[in-house]
Amino acid sequence: MPSSLSTSAESLLKAYQSPEAALAFDASRWNDVLRLAWRWRLLGRLGLRLEDSGEIDRVPFKAKARLESGIAQAKVNERGIRWEANRVARALRGSDVPVILLKGGAYVMAGLPAGRGRLMSDLDIMVPRDRLPEVEKALLAHGWTMLEPDAYDDYYYRNWTHELPPMRHQDRQSELDVHHTILPPLGKLKPDASLLFKAARPLEGTRFLVLAPEDMVLHSAAHLFQDGEMHAGVRDLTDLDLLFRHFGTTEPGFWDRLIPRAKETHLTRPLYYAIRYTSKILETPIPESLRTAIEAFGPNPLIRGLMDQITDRALFPPAVDTHRWDIELANLMLLVRGHWLKMPLPILVQHLSYKSVRPILRWWKGEKDAD
Repeated sequence: MPSSLSTSAESLLKAYQSPEAALAFDASRWNDVLRLAWRWRLLGRLGLRLEDSGEIDRVPFKAKARLESGIAQAKVNERGIRWEANRVARALRGSDVPVILLKGGAYVMAGLPAGRGRLMSDLDIMVPRDRLPEVEKALLAHGWTMLEPDAYDDYYYRNWTHELPPMRHQDRQSELDVHHTILPPLGKLKPDASLLFKAARPLEGTRFLVLAPEDMVLHSAAHLFQDGEMHAGVRDLTDLDLLFRHFGTTEPGFWDRLIPRAKETHLTRPLYYAIRYTSKILETPIPESLRTAIEAFGPNPLIRGLMDQITDRALFPPAVDTHRWDIELANLMLLVRGHWLKMPLPILVQHLSYKSVRPILRWWKGEKDAD
């Protein structure tokens, strides 16, 4: 584990890895751990791990009640995701467009361990880029609306990102992201979406597909280590841990296919970070041969050391909001890195310039409207 971890963070990770370790917590430690688990979106997942191990009945009453509340919340969230997937399928009824469920929606609908206890705020799907107009039209006809983007936001999403502007259902207020690939097409890493569709697997009993196991891991790694934000980073890291553990024992040849597939999809660097940090922080049982082989795709020692420092601080924010300069700096550096990876410098300068002046333009427009 990182040496910079707080006592409560270290305790939470120990409880996640070995639920019996939680039995030694006193009331004060439980209070800190539960606050942190809630902030890191791990409360339901931690509760289920204690429940599965048979240890939840041995924890203090108030801690048990809070854990069970987290489990109940996660189950409600899971039902909501299943219902939203059902509504998307209904909206696309009669269409032959292939639809891949991504991230948490895929984990839940496929019954994967990574879907249990996981909190998520929206459903993510991916369709071929040339079918986006058809899908958008069908969703709009069934109650989804765009989240009121202005003309610039609309252009930004449709031309510079890997998705439509975010959508929200006008009745249920549920959010939906419609992707056409897994990373921005102007970015430095450009996985070919056609490869992902070709390898995708049908989800039995539904009209949906899910990514192949190695692609699911690579997408999770890219999402965590390319986006520029780690506001749910520990939850996402435990996603990777659970995916590695599950596919590593249920999918013959999974470990051998990871690096070749990462090379084919240009995602070797996110895979490097996924293996490095799950091994280091969660003691994920990655084969030694794979851990050795992936080193060839890592950064130079200076960048690696810098990423270690930044990631440790950004992944593990304290239980309450603080203004620690090192955490704020780490998050800023990740944000800058994320933007640098998403788009070429001229477009990045244009984008950031507009985002900087837009509040002033809106204020000025409000002043003019008031006159």
